[in-house]
Amino acid sequence: MGFNGKIKLVATDLDGTFLRNDKSISPENLNMLRSLGEKGIFRVIATGRNLEKTMAVIPAETPFDYVVFSSGAGVYDHQKNELLYSQNISEEVVQKLSDYLVECDLNFHLFKPVPNNHNCWYHRGSVQCSEFENYFNYLQSHTEPLPTNRPINSDACQFLVVFPNKLERFLSLKENIENQFPEVKVVRTSSPLETGYIWMEIFHRSVSKGNGVKFVCDSLNIGHEYTLGIGNDFNDLDLLEFTNYSYIVDNGPDELKSQFFNTRSNEENAFTLVVQKHI
Repeated sequence: MGFNGKIKLVATDLDGTFLRNDKSISPENLNMLRSLGEKGIFRVIATGRNLEKTMAVIPAETPFDYVVFSSGAGVYDHQKNELLYSQNISEEVVQKLSDYLVECDLNFHLFKPVPNNHNCWYHRGSVQCSEFENYFNYLQSHTEPLPTNRPINSDACQFLVVFPNKLERFLSLKENIENQFPEVKVVRTSSPLETGYIWMEIFHRSVSKGNGVKFVCDSLNIGHEYTLGIGNDFNDLDLLEFTNYSYIVDNGPDELKSQFFNTRSNEENAFTLVVQKHI
């Protein structure tokens, strides 16, 4: 590809990309991280997980340099254990958008501001949603009911709305929300529970994995042309549109495969195979 020796930063999604399906790190991928470090190439996680959930699958000794977490709402220096950047939704918009989603009778979670966004509020709509309940049970120790008899009085990292796989409904709701609330953006992602539901994530409009990685690049004075990215889902679009050399894994959605370079699946050491082509 004529790019050997020029990569200065590699950014990878975690679930379904760098991690195997059982959330473990393969020996090959771990060795490749070490090799990148020896070559002075920066290693960046770009994940939808919050920081606490990221650290649950990335042991402290894993040789990453930076973590772009919560889809870019926060950036963390993994070597110095230091939060470098955060971007939350303003208190005013949090209240108005919460009221709107309640009026729409939707099931959703509202995550507290970075860096404490492993904690959240929840609201149940009148139509029971098994996907929402499964995720609620997963979060139970970190969630509390959305205040209904008093203001929320807080910024927030993101909303997560769960509903059945009806793309037209998602697109209609996305358009309505972004028209009424220009401070935010709506992102589609596939259910990590692999149940076919659509998860709608709502962030501040400046939040994206791509902007998070750009923040790291700007801090390190690394140009866009020296970056490589790898992902597996729609919430990696901003990342893959930012990095110069961008790959989608074989287990990713077919509609993304025509837009980026293709590689093997996460179970076949996609991260290692991609990086080997560029160093």
